Amino acid sequence: MTQVSALWRHPIKAHGREALDQVHLFKGQTMPWDRRWAVAHEGAKATGSDWAPCANFSRAAKVAQLMAIEARSDEAAGTVTLSHPDRPDLTFAPDSESAAFLDWVRPLMPADRAQSTAILSAADRGMTDTDFASISVMNTASHADLCQRMDQDLSMQRWRGNIHLDGFAPWAERDWIGRTLKIGTTRLDVREHIVRCMATAANPATGQRDADLLGALKAQFGHQEFGVYAVVIEGGTVAVGDPVEVI
Repeated sequence: MTQVSALWRHPIKAHGREALDQVHLFKGQTMPWDRRWAVAHEGAKATGSDWAPCANFSRAAKVAQLMAIEARSDEAAGTVTLSHPDRPDLTFAPDSESAAFLDWVRPLMPADRAQSTAILSAADRGMTDTDFASISVMNTASHADLCQRMDQDLSMQRWRGNIHLDGFAPWAERDWIGRTLKIGTTRLDVREHIVRCMATAANPATGQRDADLLGALKAQFGHQEFGVYAVVIEGGTVAVGDPVEVI
């Protein structure tokens, strides 16, 4: 059976992942509270008034320790709680308490990297890596196949996806561009493959780089892509265990 095996969102871009049991998706929007905020660094040109490319933000491709952050959101209170193995838990409101966050994250930032300076809001559409409001979809069988080829047991969290799918053949998603995923009561159009970065090298449990997924993808398949970006064309609720159909 092809089905949803996990749902994840990342309230602050590159700063923590959060598991969900279900989520309501809206037409033309990102997953609610996914990349709702992003952390600008001292070289950023982003103003917070619109979507901006990822080069403006602190991210795990440059700072491996960020991969070890976990997040919990309280939507009613407007707060996020961040956890990291080397830092005390922090609960704060990103819209009004950025100073507390900047103090918290500073010890994780290498001195030779651009330092984090501000939290920018992207509440209307999410600060995804795409210039359109996307949902990222991962095939767990493709991950398992790559792990086998690398002879390493690696976490799916290295891919930082939104929707994980079980029951498909390895790399079946390579043929989904231009097709539609029917998941629960929603429909998503698959737009493009996801080109990967150095964030995948870091272990989500430790924040240490210990696996060359980019090299393995290049050597095995001649590209550095994993997963697909999709756009919600019919909103509705998606839950873990929901069946999935490719049409």
